[in-house]
Amino acid sequence: MDDTIRATTLSPDDILLSGQIALVTGGAAGIGYGIAMGLAAFGADVAIADIDPAAAEAAAAAIRAKGRRGIAIACNVMERDQVRSAIERTVSDLGGLDILVNNAGGVRGANLSDLSDRSIDRVIDINLVNLVTATQAAVKQMVSQGRGGSIINIASIEGMRAAPSYSVYAACKAGMLNFTRTMALELGEHHIRVNAIAPDIVVTEAMMKMSDGAVDGPPMREARRRYIPLGRAGNFDDCAGAAVFLASRMASYITGVTLNVDGGSWASGGWSRNDEGGWELYPRALIATF
Repeated sequence: MDDTIRATTLSPDDILLSGQIALVTGGAAGIGYGIAMGLAAFGADVAIADIDPAAAEAAAAAIRAKGRRGIAIACNVMERDQVRSAIERTVSDLGGLDILVNNAGGVRGANLSDLSDRSIDRVIDINLVNLVTATQAAVKQMVSQGRGGSIINIASIEGMRAAPSYSVYAACKAGMLNFTRTMALELGEHHIRVNAIAPDIVVTEAMMKMSDGAVDGPPMREARRRYIPLGRAGNFDDCAGAAVFLASRMASYITGVTLNVDGGSWASGGWSRNDEGGWELYPRALIATF
């Protein structure tokens, strides 16, 4: 075979983000915080845009402690002008924008019939409208720079499956996945890659607070053993690792994909472990009644 075809140049340095500038929305806590720390650990300078100014500054300080530049930007992502200002501030303070992580979002469980118009609008604004606004502003900056870029949308496994009590949220996440694929096509000519990460259960501070710690208690750990092939909940590093990879040169030919960071729960398709450690589609007691 021709040596020019077989020649490879891949090296460990291709995972590094040295000289890259990133903005993470909702980066002061939860998955966003973990991703921001991961990007900084691999060499990126990071702007944290968050509704909580004090928490954003604490996250920025942690980035600076890693030897990278870190800035905090007070930003309510449901206000479009604030989202656009966050992009502008990142560019003015750090010198550009190479990586956008659309992470900000949230929801509380409720049946659709119990949601007010205001609640529905809020879910859509925080999970979908802010994504479109931030992406549009970031794309204009990345195109003007002429050096490409990486946009990473933090979706959810709920965008792929039914989610009772989370209908509007799941619809937004499904929309995010299609938006990711569509933007990959629109932006390919500018060498801007657009991908998504779809986590399942990731234990965060907010989850622990809302459940009074039960989300990480023995019953939930047993449920994860049965229903998640890897047998555990996800953590910040799991999401950060995926984001670092997608932002790096290691993923230079990857765009328009959704990377499930879910321990295999989507792949399980309803299969669960039985008491003997094997896999079954329905509990044996239920099958016996057929």
